[in-house]
Amino acid sequence: MQRAALAALLLAVPFGVLGTWVVLRGMAFFAHAVGVATFPGVVVGLAFPVLGPFAGALLAGLAFAGGVSLLERDARVRGAVTGLALSGALALGAVLLTTVFRVSAPVEGMLFGSLLAITYADVARCALVCALGVGVALWGLPRLSAGTFDREWARAAGGAPERAEPALLALVALTVVVALPAAGNLLVSGLMVVPAATARLFTERLGPMLGLAVALCASEGLAGLALARAIDTPPGAAIAVLSGAGFAIAAATRATVGARAGRPAARPAA
Repeated sequence: MQRAALAALLLAVPFGVLGTWVVLRGMAFFAHAVGVATFPGVVVGLAFPVLGPFAGALLAGLAFAGGVSLLERDARVRGAVTGLALSGALALGAVLLTTVFRVSAPVEGMLFGSLLAITYADVARCALVCALGVGVALWGLPRLSAGTFDREWARAAGGAPERAEPALLALVALTVVVALPAAGNLLVSGLMVVPAATARLFTERLGPMLGLAVALCASEGLAGLALARAIDTPPGAAIAVLSGAGFAIAAATRATVGARAGRPAARPAA
């Protein structure tokens, strides 16, 4: 439980930072798809211990990110390639698991995460991606901001948004792979996308949005782990439920406040 809590705090930084860019750039579907795309890599890693599930998942995630980045340069198929690769990876993983390798694998833990699966090696990987997240926040902020809000100006100013986007996709894939033991393949995107989307409801300014997203990731991650331990449920599911509930409450509050502020004043009687 202590290792899981430490991993959640370390992952809150890259998830909050990268999740903000994922939300602002409309990449939420990709963040979900890359988690699912690691499924066949995990199965291959379990079948070949010399490779291992982490290396298998990392190779599958990076291959998915690279393929999507390359093929979706054509605006006509943008989004379609991600969906096709998502369904294909899930089907391939199922076939490899049940027919080709027939490995004995804790499928529930692979898909939804497990507190017992978190090791000291996982904590070390979380520390690495935490450092990468801080590096992205400090070094890449001007380039990512320019490429997100004014792509044409960024290209004219030498910001090279075409090079920044593949790097962002690769970092998202790496962070998702590192979080798989805690959150699982299917629900890992909830740790990244939902807190950032919740932060987006409260502020239009980039700095506060990044800080609030990190804080939400940390608090919801710790609360989800405590809930998972209390009711004996996979941590990915508990964190996803809490994150979704937080977003729903924030959206409802914002809609209510907006409706009251925009309500027209009553006309005087004739």
